Amino acid sequence: MKKLATKIAKNSKLILLIAVILIIPSVYGFIKTDINYDLLSYLPDNISTTKAEKILKDEFDCGSLAMLIVENMQDKDVSKLKEKVKGVEGVKDVIWIDDFVDVSMPREMLPKEITDLLYRDNSTMMVIKLEEGTAHIKTQNAVGEIRKLAGKQAFLSGMSGIVKDTKDLSDKETTMYVLIAGILTIIVLGLTMESTVIPFIFLAGIAMAIIYNFGTNIIFGEISYITKALSAVLQLGVTMDYSIFLLHRYDEELKTTSDKIVAMAEAINKTFISVAGSSVTTIAGFLALCFMDLALGKDIGLVMAKGVLLGVITTVTVLPALILIFDKQIHKYKHKSILPTFDKLSKFIIKHYKGLAISFVVLLIPAIIGNNNAKVYYNLDETLPKDFPSIVATNKLKNDYEMNSTNIILIDDSIETYKVDKMIKELEALDGINSVVAIEKVLGPRIIQDFIPQQLLSQLKSGGYEQIMVNSEYKAASDECGKQIKEMNKIIHKYDKNGLLGGEAPLTDDLIKIADSDFKKVSVTSILAIFVIIAIIFKSESLPIVLVLAIEAAIFTNLGIPYYTGTVEPFIASIVLGTIQLGATVDYAILLTSRFKEERNKESDKFKAMEATLKGSGRSIVTSGLSFFASTIGVGVMSKLEMISSLCSLMSRGAIISMFVILFMLPAILLIFEKVIIKTSKNFIEAPVAVENKN
Repeated sequence: MKKLATKIAKNSKLILLIAVILIIPSVYGFIKTDINYDLLSYLPDNISTTKAEKILKDEFDCGSLAMLIVENMQDKDVSKLKEKVKGVEGVKDVIWIDDFVDVSMPREMLPKEITDLLYRDNSTMMVIKLEEGTAHIKTQNAVGEIRKLAGKQAFLSGMSGIVKDTKDLSDKETTMYVLIAGILTIIVLGLTMESTVIPFIFLAGIAMAIIYNFGTNIIFGEISYITKALSAVLQLGVTMDYSIFLLHRYDEELKTTSDKIVAMAEAINKTFISVAGSSVTTIAGFLALCFMDLALGKDIGLVMAKGVLLGVITTVTVLPALILIFDKQIHKYKHKSILPTFDKLSKFIIKHYKGLAISFVVLLIPAIIGNNNAKVYYNLDETLPKDFPSIVATNKLKNDYEMNSTNIILIDDSIETYKVDKMIKELEALDGINSVVAIEKVLGPRIIQDFIPQQLLSQLKSGGYEQIMVNSEYKAASDECGKQIKEMNKIIHKYDKNGLLGGEAPLTDDLIKIADSDFKKVSVTSILAIFVIIAIIFKSESLPIVLVLAIEAAIFTNLGIPYYTGTVEPFIASIVLGTIQLGATVDYAILLTSRFKEERNKESDKFKAMEATLKGSGRSIVTSGLSFFASTIGVGVMSKLEMISSLCSLMSRGAIISMFVILFMLPAILLIFEKVIIKTSKNFIEAPVAVENKN
């Protein structure tokens, strides 16, 4: 590594030129990478609900459904609007009253089941079958076109509209995420670092790593909008430490030699060893997300693990080039850092270490209680502002038509009509079901289906399946809806053991079950992975327990706060937040412990060694914690997307909580259990253990 480090230091201008050139293919890769805005599409392919969605797409040419509510319009004009909507590219079919009867017929003479479903006092509703899934570009374009045709007196409801509004808002805000994260990080670094120029140098180096990461996402084909929105600010916050490590080491080497090339080569060599070890825990934390059944975890995990790796590579190649080229400006324009020297704080912690340890245990109890009882939501419509078109339309559908969720049942089309009729009656008898739409119900059991026009029949029967639409007044993800779905499946399987139930509510119900399983799976995987890495780094049996416990306490505190504030967070936060916080901030614990081990080998008194440790590593931990906070807090405050806002707010708060736990609680734990640590760790200290003496 030393020879390579020397070559990097000697060829700084060439490296910077190559780095700039690599931006071009990276931008191309970024542009060509598709973005997925449909979280439900990340559900496993082998569950019954996703199988139902596939059958609807393949056999009924129905990738998704949307409901168009039209207010204060005569039936003849609604019929004209329907034909216009039907002609929009991406729309397979539009179902309305004129598919069953002549619109000139008085409404009082129409079948009650139809009028109850499609009419209210001043409005009517048509069901739109879209060819592709909710997030497909064809569907998104169709949603925009339908909204233009329908005008202000019509409201388009359904997941396709929600995804459209999510996409538009996300695309609008993402650039602002990066800008505000960059500005706030520069402010923090400007206050905590002594050089006025270095924050801009750091940001330039990390910006290149972020661009490379976005560009190489093309290998995945597509990434989720959440990954796109979070990866830049996360990569900025997580990898800033590496830049700080390199600069500090470079400045140290300059004290021993006047040759900048030699100093930088030595700095690269030593930084790579520490940064590589530090980044392994972060990468392991992100890769743990790949064990989720919900494919969104793999999406975030792979992109962020790759981002950290690219951050390490950029830190030891591009950043040295930038520092050497701008060395004069970096060391010329200096100011005093606002960070304290930690002299008084270190003495306070040493003096009160037993009290701090007791406080740690006491505070851990409400943190665990809060973490275990905090509530989360799964409804994707709650992630958008209430005045957005899709949310206004969704609320109209819920309030005016009592349709909180629409379910699609698929059964074998060879089942006798009378049995289907019995099944429908059982479904209608369930609490919360307000309408069931099936060909048997609309036409009645006496009408022979062979005489029905094929165009109408194919809308409800195709590919060996019959389609039945069931509308519920229960909101998706609610306890009532979950129980209702369970009862519906019982009834369906009573008449057709291979029958399937699809739609937003069943998909969301599966999402809840999978999310609960994923939370446990990811938590255990990330803890075990980082436990093993720490055990290898320190050759210790006890230190992994101590360090992971410290960060887990910070995570419990962070995720427990919403319980006491009455805040309901999005479900994805509880799954990914713990892993991200563990992987990103365990470095603080490793840094402090490594420094304590180093100081303990110099000093026989553990209290003096810890005091020196806090003085030596305190500023680095605070700078890193504040940088992570700065890169995420701005997005948490400004984003209108609740999913993104909540995640970033939790991460920013988590960075500060982890910082305080490592600075105040971890030293106390290390001091109390030092003898145990020494006995269970290989070569933790070489000097003989001194008698405990604080005086």
